Amino acid sequence: MKARPAHLNAAIASLFIVGSACFVLGSVSAYADAVGGVADAVTFFVGSIFFTAASFLQLVQAQTPAMTGVDAVLLTEPEPLRWWNVSPHNRSWLAAITQFPGTLFFNASTLAALARNASVQQQDRHVWRPDIYGSTLFLVAAVFGILAVGTFWSWRPRSLPWWIAWLNMIGSVLFMASALASFVVPGSGDVRNLWIDVAGTLFGALCFLIGAVLMFPAWTRAGHHADPAARPT
Repeated sequence: MKARPAHLNAAIASLFIVGSACFVLGSVSAYADAVGGVADAVTFFVGSIFFTAASFLQLVQAQTPAMTGVDAVLLTEPEPLRWWNVSPHNRSWLAAITQFPGTLFFNASTLAALARNASVQQQDRHVWRPDIYGSTLFLVAAVFGILAVGTFWSWRPRSLPWWIAWLNMIGSVLFMASALASFVVPGSGDVRNLWIDVAGTLFGALCFLIGAVLMFPAWTRAGHHADPAARPT
């Protein structure tokens, strides 16, 4: 199967945008109150599916050399995809292979939340929050993502990939904060910190959304500045 690098990148960015937007929308209390717990849970589940699809395509992109580092002319040239290519020395591949199972954990937890909300009374329904397993994998993936564009001490405010990597890191940290804050306190039945629980998901998803939007200009800029002679084979 062949794909154009520009089209693949656009598909990845678009899927991440839709998935992130669903997470943002589902985290807004006014939306949850307006549509009800079941519809809100469906929003999160749909968002997780888009995230998984984007993450899988990003993994394929990372393990297909012809999909990265191309020049502006080659952006629209169809290239064969590599559905499996282990690249342990490629930090972008390490980020993608770590993030993908993280999205599967979010699939499972959002589906569980949907099943629960569909089977209980309105007053017993709960808003989905990132689970600890998926959040941990997202954090690890974000570390690899930063290392793929430099180091933790790099300061590159003019680099869009640098901004995307750090937005993903901040989003992952906020998702982890939400996961930790959503643990129920034994005895009281209350979550540890409701404000962090809600804000972590909302602002974390916003970070992912902004990072996904920046993928469009980042890819275009990279293509125009790439050296055609340095095209990967």
